[in-house]
Amino acid sequence: MSFYKYHVFFCTNRREPGESCCESASASKLRAYAKQKVKDLGSSIEGNVRINTAGCLNRCAEGPVIVIYPEDTWYTYVDEQDIDEIIEKHLMNGEIVDRLRLK
Repeated sequence: MSFYKYHVFFCTNRREPGESCCESASASKLRAYAKQKVKDLGSSIEGNVRINTAGCLNRCAEGPVIVIYPEDTWYTYVDEQDIDEIIEKHLMNGEIVDRLRLK
């Protein structure tokens, strides 16, 4: 079994001005928000959860994006409310957030 129940990677890649990228959609800021939120929830989330920065995940046109392992579930998001929903439904309850899921 993995040390982490969930390993969440936030693409924070920045491309040249005018090109689509996750960082232009505040990816680093929202990654920091998710990291603090998970930390604040502590034992409310069963198992260890790790929030990490990733380089380009090569889905810029669908971004910003995160991927959660071990399920290999991809999400897009817009704001803190979307991050809250992913944390509450996926990380806390093991439910896929269909409206944010990328196929």
